[in-house]
Amino acid sequence: MIRIIALMILLIPGFMAAWGIKLMRDMTFGILQAPFPNLWIQFLAGLVFFIGGLGFVAGFIFHRDRKRNNVQTKFKKMK
Repeated sequence: MIRIIALMILLIPGFMAAWGIKLMRDMTFGILQAPFPNLWIQFLAGLVFFIGGLGFVAGFIFHRDRKRNNVQTKFKKMK
C-alpha cells in the first residue's frame, strides 16, 4: 500500500510537468488554451508547471538515493 501511495505522489507532479510541456508546445504553435488570456502567460505557466513537476520528481529520487547511500561522496550527508 505504501508503494501505491508513493507512486501516486510521483504521478501527480509528473502529469503536471507533462501538462506544462503541452502548454509551452501549444504556445509555440499559436494555440491559446482556455484559462489564459495571452500566449506568453500560457508559456510562463507551462514553464512553471514543468520546472515545478520536474523538480519535485528529481528531489524525490535524490532524497531516496541519499537515504540508500547511492549518491556520490560530495552529495552524502555530513554527520
